[in-house]
Amino acid sequence: MSCLAIDIGNTSTTLGLISGRRVMHVDRHPSDCDDSANIERTIRKVVGKRDVEGVVLCSVVPAATKRWRRALRKVLSVTPLEVRHDCALNITIDYPHPETIGPDRIANACGAVEQYGAPVIVADFGTALTFDIVSAAGAYIGGVIAPGLHLMADYFSEKTALLPHIDIRGRVGRVGRSTEGAMRIGARIGYRGMVREIVEHLRQDAREANASLCATGGHAGWVLKDLGMPFTVDPNLTLVGLRVIWELNSKRRGR
Repeated sequence: MSCLAIDIGNTSTTLGLISGRRVMHVDRHPSDCDDSANIERTIRKVVGKRDVEGVVLCSVVPAATKRWRRALRKVLSVTPLEVRHDCALNITIDYPHPETIGPDRIANACGAVEQYGAPVIVADFGTALTFDIVSAAGAYIGGVIAPGLHLMADYFSEKTALLPHIDIRGRVGRVGRSTEGAMRIGARIGYRGMVREIVEHLRQDAREANASLCATGGHAGWVLKDLGMPFTVDPNLTLVGLRVIWELNSKRRGR
């Protein structure tokens, strides 16, 4: 079975062509792009001449969802499966208002269970930093939402008169010998400390004490490097979760 998986985030949209259990081709597109021709070109670039049986999509940007929906109908003549809490999933949901869970977080949880089993804690280092927990019983029970790394860095320059915008991936010294250097230490080391504290907080509950740790998102590898925590970094985790959801719902529809 082959499908096109699309993850529409606040900053970028990730597309992956999936054949069987393999992610064959991945591309990214700015989520704020409203040029339909560019979106259509991106779809054609990823799909190429391959046959696609369906499309699965998760989105946290409603306006972008509409643009991609139109483009998919035009290019592939398909209406995508849009991830919701009431789709067929490989997890159950134990959450007071499941309709409020971000579809990307549902996809991450499904992908994490598929790849690493349960219990599992998955961290997504995107525009926001999210942690989601699946219990040993295979139930999504909630998580944590914190500011993403770029949000923290951008806030300095936006809300202060003199602090500059910095490249957070630059060299990090022991002591800041410039304004930029001091800010970079605060961003990198402070952010790593926040990640460590959140994980330790989540693992205080004996039920999650032995949970596997996995991470995805653009900054995952950079933040977690040398942190000393047993995270598995999985760049395609969300796409894997989308593939799982698409397969389960295709079976539900008898395809």
